[in-house]
Amino acid sequence: MSPSDVSGPAPTPVDCLGVVGVGLIGGSFALSLKAAGGVGRVLGFSRTEATLRAALALGVIDEAATDLSALARCDVVLLATPVGQLPAVMEALARHLAPGAVVTDGGSTKRDVIACARAALGAALPRFVPAHPIAGAETSGPAAARAGLFAARPVVLTPVAETDAGALARVRALWQTTGARVLSMDAEAHDRALAATSHLPHVLAFAMMNAVAAREHADAMLELTGGGFRDFTRIAASSPEMWRDICLSNRDLLCAEIDDYAARLAHLREAIARGDGSALEREFARAREAREALGRALGGGAAPR
Repeated sequence: MSPSDVSGPAPTPVDCLGVVGVGLIGGSFALSLKAAGGVGRVLGFSRTEATLRAALALGVIDEAATDLSALARCDVVLLATPVGQLPAVMEALARHLAPGAVVTDGGSTKRDVIACARAALGAALPRFVPAHPIAGAETSGPAAARAGLFAARPVVLTPVAETDAGALARVRALWQTTGARVLSMDAEAHDRALAATSHLPHVLAFAMMNAVAAREHADAMLELTGGGFRDFTRIAASSPEMWRDICLSNRDLLCAEIDDYAARLAHLREAIARGDGSALEREFARAREAREALGRALGGGAAPR
């Protein structure tokens, strides 16, 4: 199923936004809505007090919550934690949600998040709108958050049959207020696409960085790295916890992508081993054409994470 653009009315400003996880995604959502006048007050929750203090000092949030019960005051709640934390967070949150409160998330996988919501949210499930902002960086924490992170970037919504139309419209409008381009698609189609375009590249970057760093005289080798190596491994600086959870959450589709990539790599190895320059040039030219087409589609910019 291909993504489809969705649009809607201007959002009703959020009186109180709850953000569970006040790092790059959660913090940037809050700052973007603040900059656009789309929120009155932001209540932030984190597992660590130091993170909450930093978020307060940076103006990412207006008030720190040390217990999820405080989110009972919120009319919209964004869950922006690593996906592995969501089962416990949703179970606790379900006991404290205000009547009519809307919940959304920023997880990079959607099938597991939806299953978690079905198990934990009970009667509040129709007011949960699964979402994934395809924007980010290898940095994390409140200091990485910035207004404008989502400008012109895709945000995918993956509603289910039970999703309330009003909740869907509100979440869609809030993401549009951040400047994002909002799309809608099926959760499995989303997870399949992201396994290839995001999850696999991160696995490859981690593997490449470890492969070189484990070599004898690695320090001397790394002094010789050029832009290609640095560009390729940039995302290996991403959060290990977050990417552990993403890989395990999408393991079936990611393993299939790893197998396909391994077969393509083996094909190239065979061509190199037999000295088949024509085969290599054909493969490289095909890849270059595809990358140039992507660049044109993105207006010359870099591909989103």
